[in-house]
Amino acid sequence: MNGLSTATGSASCRFAHYFIVCGVDTDTGLEPEDLTGEGFDQSPIRRSFKSKVLVHYPESTDRCPFNKDAVNLLCMPRGLAFRTQADCLEPHFHSFTVTADDGTRTYGFVHTFYERVTNLRITAAMQTLFQMHHVEHQASSSASSPSFSYMSSPSACSMESILSSLEGSDANSLAGGGGVSSCPGCTASFDPARDILYGSKALCLLTPLPFLLAARHFLSQLHQAVMSPAASPLPLESYIHNVLYEVPLPPPGRSLQFHGVQGPIVCQRPGPTDLPLVDYPLGEAFTLLGVENMVRLLTCVLLEMQVLLYSQEGITCLLFPFQWEHIYLPILPTPLHHLLDTPVPFLMGLQRRDGVQRSSLSLPHEATLCFVDIDHNRVEVPEDLPSFPDQDQLAQELMEVLLHFDVMSKPTSTPRPPASVPLQRLSSLVLEDLIEDRQNGNLGGEELAVLERLQALAWRCQAGAKTGEEGETQRGLLEYEEREELRAAKMNVQLREVVASRFTAMFGRYEVFVTYSGPHLDSWLSNREGCCNFDKGSFLSIQPASHLHFLSRFLETSMFSVFVDRKLISRWADREQLQQLFDHRLEKEQMYDHVNGEDQHDACGYRKCTALFESSQRVEQRLLKADHTAIHPHLLDMRIGQGLHQPGFFPTLQADVLSSHTFNKLLDPSPSAVTQTHREFVFWLLNECRLKTKRMLVERIGKESVEVGQGDANLSGLQERTLIHSLCDLLERTWSHGLQLKQGRSTLWSHLLHYQSIQEKKDLLADPSDPRRCVEDSPGPLKETLLQDMSEGLSDMALIRAWIYLALEKKVLSIRLKELLSDQELLRQLYKPHAFLLCEEEREQFLFHLLSLNTVDYLCFTRVFTTISQ
Repeated sequence: MNGLSTATGSASCRFAHYFIVCGVDTDTGLEPEDLTGEGFDQSPIRRSFKSKVLVHYPESTDRCPFNKDAVNLLCMPRGLAFRTQADCLEPHFHSFTVTADDGTRTYGFVHTFYERVTNLRITAAMQTLFQMHHVEHQASSSASSPSFSYMSSPSACSMESILSSLEGSDANSLAGGGGVSSCPGCTASFDPARDILYGSKALCLLTPLPFLLAARHFLSQLHQAVMSPAASPLPLESYIHNVLYEVPLPPPGRSLQFHGVQGPIVCQRPGPTDLPLVDYPLGEAFTLLGVENMVRLLTCVLLEMQVLLYSQEGITCLLFPFQWEHIYLPILPTPLHHLLDTPVPFLMGLQRRDGVQRSSLSLPHEATLCFVDIDHNRVEVPEDLPSFPDQDQLAQELMEVLLHFDVMSKPTSTPRPPASVPLQRLSSLVLEDLIEDRQNGNLGGEELAVLERLQALAWRCQAGAKTGEEGETQRGLLEYEEREELRAAKMNVQLREVVASRFTAMFGRYEVFVTYSGPHLDSWLSNREGCCNFDKGSFLSIQPASHLHFLSRFLETSMFSVFVDRKLISRWADREQLQQLFDHRLEKEQMYDHVNGEDQHDACGYRKCTALFESSQRVEQRLLKADHTAIHPHLLDMRIGQGLHQPGFFPTLQADVLSSHTFNKLLDPSPSAVTQTHREFVFWLLNECRLKTKRMLVERIGKESVEVGQGDANLSGLQERTLIHSLCDLLERTWSHGLQLKQGRSTLWSHLLHYQSIQEKKDLLADPSDPRRCVEDSPGPLKETLLQDMSEGLSDMALIRAWIYLALEKKVLSIRLKELLSDQELLRQLYKPHAFLLCEEEREQFLFHLLSLNTVDYLCFTRVFTTISQ
């Protein structure tokens, strides 16, 4: 398993863009949501209040600016909620997507839990609302005088205005614990004398890719650490800092393991030939809605109808190779419900409220609306909806996948691990004293490192000390959860492969019907609207009659137009990733048809997807064995008094260690950062050459002492061979830096061959009478006779090492490399401007260090390549 030891600097290269905490702002108090549509006759404990972004780290990034208002709405789409100990306090998880103006998407994952409210002003304000609600309820029930009618107005929206509406004595009595009895018609009540008030708090990660499972595990472990009676092995800042700045994106086709508070977390990224990343549980949607309803829903989305999802669901992951081009809000925040009136296609998710039925929803455009009620397994589609091509066969194939994974038509109740795993208190008083010293900032340096390991060991020992039925049950639940996640991931990719194969079958020859109407990109862009980019008539003429109703409508959508535009643009520019992946799959299908002697459009039969096992196997391999491991969380430079653990309360995070982070520029793709990074590489290579040549000189002088009777000759010879071998590696890395296009295994050997070929051409064209043609005195970089002798049976790497050994033995290594580097035109053809070999000053110093090796004698070539004559 490889280790990724570098912190990621660019937001586009990091696993997470931001960590956010949303909740109640004790400074502004309780502010009712003005646009929630809730009546003030509802119990205050059931109303929604305005939430605030309490903290977010980092402050901002260049490639992903932070939009506080939008993130707050999406983290708490129904606003701030309050509960008492009599209510359900289970945490819940949801996700959202933010789409920028340029189409770039950022994915948000939110873990919401209920935290005890200890602020007396918030508690007093809630009790005041209950008193007002109690009085109003009594007034409305008894048809009292209009003197109480003012209380039905929502104008009193801040805590100060609420408190000021009462007399001072009443406010004082409320703050002191006096309360009112619950109203006869109230469904919920609150009395600070007997009830505990809890407020919702949201922990959120914003990521550049939809790593739903990994983000959910990280946030869940963070919450479990907050609820645990024992402190976590490290302050929570360490884990948040780690996931923000030190966990990179896994490379395409690879998996990455990083560490949460309670254990390792694995995320995987599809390879270039795999479908794009999706962690959303498609199996649940198919189970709840049924296969036929899912196919109907997919049809509505493809035809760009207005789709409203009542509850959550992820249908866009089935659209490959197409993309949704209109309004996309997986969760529609309550204050934005006016967007339901938009006259353009949309795909929105509407969260269900307790007790709200479909009949009570007043939705515009219902004639053209596809309404999906997942909780009641119902899909309402517009009239005259065409059938998806081969709909019955597609539904049957999808059903076979679900049956293969034992997915039933109705959801089954499965055991879930508890929200928090209480751990025993540390038994060692000495260790507790050390932890307190660490929290107070009294430890540093090596002591901190020792404490980190000691506390982590204690944490693991506590977790492993559980015995009996409880421990066995917990381990069984964790293993069950891991198996279920792997099963869901494999089922996800197989379901998506089935649908993707249908698009491959329908549009297998679409390129034939793409019409290029401009000689270059600018010409095409200027006449884009007036051009016919796709011969729809000819395309439809070869389609089965049963497919025409759907295809004729689909070809008119923006989704298909953008798809064709991307294909046209790829004629003059690089293909986008989705386009490249789809074209690659078409090429495989055409090759399959050619090998089997089939014509895709002459065959009327339904061809099932053949990539199910292969695609799910790749996902399984990435999830079961991580290819890379990120840096482990570690102690940060915390101030005195920071990091105190209070069970049940998310701590106030130390902002300076989470915001003031100096990014490592290694993975920053900006031009200035790339230039600076490679400049540092140049200095690093030069310094390595200096140290290595010095080490070789010292070693060789030591070997000469051995030859006169001092030391172990065998050990000294081995060290010398190791150093010379490392010098070969250094030269290879130096010649590889900034290379335009690598040719062959050895970059240096390839350079030698290029140089020799150019010199031979120059010799042929030179005047025989020209004295410069005589090269007897020039130690050319490679003699033709030696090349012929050495080429038989040796690889490029063996050849270049033999060449270096020979040059080192003849004391001409620096001279020959200098001659090789004298052809500046060749260097500019082979290397990028930032390459080490194009840095003249550093290059000369590099050759000077190599020249110092001429002061000692080497017989490395003679002793290694014994069968080759010089």
